[in-house]
Amino acid sequence: MYISANLYVPMKNLEIERKFLVDRIKWSLPAKPPGTEYLQGYLSIDEEKVVRVRVAGDKGFLTIKGKSETFSHPEFEYEIPVDDASELITRYTVSRVEKTRTRIPAGNHTWEVDEFHGENEGLLMAEIELKSPGEIFDTPDWLREEVTGDKRYYNAYLSLHPFRTWP
Repeated sequence: MYISANLYVPMKNLEIERKFLVDRIKWSLPAKPPGTEYLQGYLSIDEEKVVRVRVAGDKGFLTIKGKSETFSHPEFEYEIPVDDASELITRYTVSRVEKTRTRIPAGNHTWEVDEFHGENEGLLMAEIELKSPGEIFDTPDWLREEVTGDKRYYNAYLSLHPFRTWP
């Protein structure tokens, strides 16, 4: 099948998210559900795409993310057997990130709060996925400044330039 290079194909796999730093003291005060341990490794990291393998609790995922445009980027994520994900991480990843993710419902959304471990220990970040860049959402009091679009806070960047090494 031939598709013209001029044909516009609307992106159905578009992730729109906003990222914020989290106030550690305020975050420690309210009761929270238990978090899920994440280990993710990167098979490829470049300006146009990131290919990630993740073990989240007892599940495995393969994810391809396209170039970010501030709030959004193309994302294709597929569940794979957790044993395959573990083996891919062990054998083929060039860099890794470890974290605990806690999901907090707020209005019509869910905040995902990541507490990083290992070389990124000390970093506490929250993100929210939206249906559109201008969508209104509830902001918990434990949020600090927004870091959406700051590439230093992308997990792929953190895997190569850990938070502990920042000045």
